[in-house]
Amino acid sequence: MSDAVLLITGGSTGIGAATARAAVADGWRVALAARTASKLDDLVEELGGEAHAMAVACDVTDKASQQAMVDTTLERFGRIDAVFANAGIGGKPGGFTGADSDVWKDMILTNVYGVGLTIQCTAPALKASRGHLLITGSAAGRVTIPGSMYSATKWAVSAIGYGVREELRGTGVRTTLIEPGMVDTPFFDEKPEHALTDRDIAASVMYALSQPAHVDVNEILIRPTPPIAD
Repeated sequence: MSDAVLLITGGSTGIGAATARAAVADGWRVALAARTASKLDDLVEELGGEAHAMAVACDVTDKASQQAMVDTTLERFGRIDAVFANAGIGGKPGGFTGADSDVWKDMILTNVYGVGLTIQCTAPALKASRGHLLITGSAAGRVTIPGSMYSATKWAVSAIGYGVREELRGTGVRTTLIEPGMVDTPFFDEKPEHALTDRDIAASVMYALSQPAHVDVNEILIRPTPPIAD
């Protein structure tokens, strides 16, 4: 995919950063978005500098910030061939009856509203390139997890993915939901056991991106292999 451009939100660590590394290794140029662009400077340098990567500040909960992200990417690279709407935050303990509602607000705005804004702001560029939209959902968006507002946001993300795929039908834009199970990333305060790595998820993103134009990978649900029973 020489010269093709992939825009990644939540690009500074974890799945976003791992995907950036995999994409550049495969010939893509990447635009990496995070709340603070300086957090991305080391990664941009690692990826080969300005010829291959750029950092852009973006608050995904703010439409003007997202539009500026898109405009900056287009000014620099001239096109956007794929978008990975990956920015997200986790919840805190307490369930629906006892959790901090301010944490809910930030999480819902980031995980749901932010994804919607990314789609809205990048859709014209993706239609122009007949590109590819990828969205980070979760295995938590397929099952009932008692008391989990995080799971509820990922159910919403699944619905967004299904809905935007139908809305974009006939435009040439493909839509893929990436739905990881437990992944060992900075997302968690403590290292989870029997988890996937961020590189595993990046590989699934690259698999979807590598398919020919007539192949539309709708969803990739990826979970860690259960531990061997004693």
